Amino acid sequence: MADIDVAVDDGIALVTFNRPEKANALSDEMFGGLADFYAEAAGRRDVRVVVLTGAGRHFCAGGDVKRPQAGPDGDVPSTAEVRERMKALVHRVPRALSSLDKPVIAAVSGAAMGAGLDLALMCDIRLAAVSATFAASYIPVGLIPGQGGSYFLPRLVGLPKALELLLTGDRIDATEAYRIGMVSRVCEDRDLMPRALELATRIAATPPVHVQLTKRAVYTSLGTSLEASLELSASHMAIVQSLADSREARAAWREQRQGRFTGH
Repeated sequence: MADIDVAVDDGIALVTFNRPEKANALSDEMFGGLADFYAEAAGRRDVRVVVLTGAGRHFCAGGDVKRPQAGPDGDVPSTAEVRERMKALVHRVPRALSSLDKPVIAAVSGAAMGAGLDLALMCDIRLAAVSATFAASYIPVGLIPGQGGSYFLPRLVGLPKALELLLTGDRIDATEAYRIGMVSRVCEDRDLMPRALELATRIAATPPVHVQLTKRAVYTSLGTSLEASLELSASHMAIVQSLADSREARAAWREQRQGRFTGH
C-alpha cells in the first residue's frame, strides 16, 4: 500500500504510516489503503490483533492540508463533490473498523493531529509515548471534524472536555491525555513499541473468538439497553462454551498452565 507498511507475525498485524518526511500526513491513497486493510483483516485467520503506529517521530499529523484543494482547472470542488469524497474515501476507514471485531491498538508518539487524532480515537486501545501531543486541529485550519472525531472523542473524555478540545483545537500532552482518559498508558518513547507489542501479544495468545465476541458485546452495549446487552451476552456465552478453546482455557486455569488456542 502507498505510504503504509503492513507486517504480520504470530497473529499481530503491525500497520505503519510510512510518510515520515510529511509527519505521516494522510494522502487519499493512505485513507484508501487503511480502509482496505481493516476490511481485509476481518477475514484473515492469521491476524488476531492490529497495532497502528507511525514511522519516524510522529504518529500522524492529520490530512495533508498542502494537497491541492482545487481541480486542474482551478475549480473549487462543489459541496456535492466534497460530500461524495468524504463518504466514498475518508469515511471508509471508521466504517471498516466498526466491522472489525479484532482489537486495534494505537501506539502514538509525536503528533496526532486532526484526522490523525481521529484515527487514534477510533482504535480500541491507545498507548502514548511521552513525546505524544494530541489536538483536534480542525477549526484553526478552517475545517470541522470529518472522520468521526465528534463521535469518538465525547465517548472517551466526556462531552464538556470533548467540546473544549474540538472548539479550541488546543494541544494536550500525553500526561493530560492520560488524565482525561484519552489514552490508557504513557511510557518513554523507547518503550512505546515494546509495550504495544507486548500487549498485542498477550491478547493474541487468548482465544480469538472470545476476544472478538467480547469486543462486539462492549461496543453493542454502548447503543442499546441493559436487557438487550444481557441477551447478547447470553447468546455469546452459549457460543463460546461450545468451543474447544473454552474447554482448554478452563482446563488450563484449573491446572495452572498456559493453554493453546486455535479459534475453534
